[in-house]
Amino acid sequence: MSVTLKDVAAAAGVSRSTASRALSGSSLIAPETRALVEDAARRLGYQPNRAASALRSRQSHLIGLVVGNLVNASFHTIAEVVQRRAAAEDYQMMLSITDADPRREENILRTLGEHGVDGVILIGTGSNAAASNALLGSGTAVVNLIRGAAESAAPTVLASDRDGAQEATRYLLGLGHRHIGYIGGPADTNSGQERFAGYELALRERGLPVDERLVERGPFEPSFGSVAAERLLRRAPEVTALFAANHEAVFGVLPALVAAGVRVPDDLSLVCYEDISWLRWWHPPVTVVDNGARELGELAMDLLLQQLERGRRGVPGARTGRTYRVGAQLLQRDSCAPPRDRGGRGERPEPVPTG
Repeated sequence: MSVTLKDVAAAAGVSRSTASRALSGSSLIAPETRALVEDAARRLGYQPNRAASALRSRQSHLIGLVVGNLVNASFHTIAEVVQRRAAAEDYQMMLSITDADPRREENILRTLGEHGVDGVILIGTGSNAAASNALLGSGTAVVNLIRGAAESAAPTVLASDRDGAQEATRYLLGLGHRHIGYIGGPADTNSGQERFAGYELALRERGLPVDERLVERGPFEPSFGSVAAERLLRRAPEVTALFAANHEAVFGVLPALVAAGVRVPDDLSLVCYEDISWLRWWHPPVTVVDNGARELGELAMDLLLQQLERGRRGVPGARTGRTYRVGAQLLQRDSCAPPRDRGGRGERPEPVPTG
């Protein structure tokens, strides 16, 4: 027969209610008593019934993290932050992967709600505001992260993608580049919209129009990066710099450049969006826009834990859908240089002032 809480209490010489409080970490129990109860639970092999506890307390101590893929390095960092912060507060993290499929995402959100998770951090497609609002309405804490959803009542944490992209493009312009290729995400996502807007704004600041021949926009997939880089190089051989603003696509862009024999930065200057450790060890080390993934995860957890605390105190949360931003930072490495004259096809341009 399985060991019960009553057995643990008897072995420790305390009441059942005292044993329960001791194992739940109650501050009302003396450290010596808690140690006695925990030792008895270990000796007897007691396993608490989490489902029964959740029914009694209406808290599952589960937090769902929903992501589109496991290619994105920022998602890995965020998962580490959420796991660490959740464990520190006696929560378990449940990881779900949607493959950026809105229907799968909707089903996952519904399933998490049916299992009574206490909170959800959603790095979503932006298509399921109704599903996330239903979770909020049922008392589940929700935070949108990196990608917001129109009409969502939950708070949203975003990177400063427009500012980061603008700074990266200004940097390339300041080195003297005029033909700057762009590989970005879909136009219907926050990052896809804002990074392209920053690229466009920096060009227009210098009186340069966006040349659509230099632009590739598509899904957050490595295969798209490979195809996009090949198309861009073939269609616009005059390009002297490339801004890879679609992070997942970078995993296809870099091999495509190597396969094409493109030397970085001799033939092509390169800036990528979102840092990852091996970009520092690429040859040469790649200049990146750091989106602050760790800070994004920390802020999302702060907001989620605030909602959970309000829920425990019976204080209704304000459904404002407020958006919070984490700043981006350009990390200059060795993958960028002024453009070189290509076989007499024009003089090497003078660098543009960046001040």
